[in-house]
Amino acid sequence: MEDILKIGGKIIKNRLFIGTGKFASYAIMKRAIEVSQAEVVTVALRRVDSSAKSENILEFIPRGCTIVPNTSGARNADEAVRIARLAKASGAGNWVKIEVVQDNKYLLPDNMETLKATEILAKEGFIVLPYMSPDLSMARRLVDAGAAAVMPLGSPIGSNRGVRTKELVEIIVREIKIPVIVDAGLGAPSSACECMELGCAAVLVNTAIAIAEDPVGMAKAFSDAVRAGRLGYLSGIPEAGKDAKASSPLTGFLREDA
Repeated sequence: MEDILKIGGKIIKNRLFIGTGKFASYAIMKRAIEVSQAEVVTVALRRVDSSAKSENILEFIPRGCTIVPNTSGARNADEAVRIARLAKASGAGNWVKIEVVQDNKYLLPDNMETLKATEILAKEGFIVLPYMSPDLSMARRLVDAGAAAVMPLGSPIGSNRGVRTKELVEIIVREIKIPVIVDAGLGAPSSACECMELGCAAVLVNTAIAIAEDPVGMAKAFSDAVRAGRLGYLSGIPEAGKDAKASSPLTGFLREDA
């Protein structure tokens, strides 16, 4: 059976989602998306301007990609809802990644305001992907509010510190029935692989790809790592043991009296 991810009625085969900030140019961004074969791309509304005379980011996103505007810059639910509605009105569709951040130092999401925005937008027919601090109770509330997936952070945005919230993410994966997509802080392909081995549905990566010496090569590396981690999860990774266990017999081929 083919392993596919389905969100909002859309089938997604590539479980690497890519953010579009921080790339040196739109041309490099486009090539990174193409090489990785990513199908879901997040975009900040401030870069979506179909009437702009300068380059428009939407022109550089490959055909067939699902564009997910994010509410970057929102400090409360009202602002997030307004940004989502503006994005939809601009022709960006009804998918939205909710980001509500009041903490300017660590950029950690405000879970309560995120929940409020999710409730409102889900009722309006949006496919809502809320970015959240990993908390099982909040994840369950977001499910009840109509979220299409939840996006717990791996570590602070742009930190490249990896999956520092691993145990909390793993609990959410086990306990809720909608896709869990780790977002933020994944600095290396191995971190993305680790998330997939936990059973996460997908990962969202931006900074680690965009600021790499070779963003295109890094995008390919992340895509390969996501596939490897997913295959490992589906294949059943053996539990870690405390004692050594020989992979080949140590007896039966040497004489006991040798």
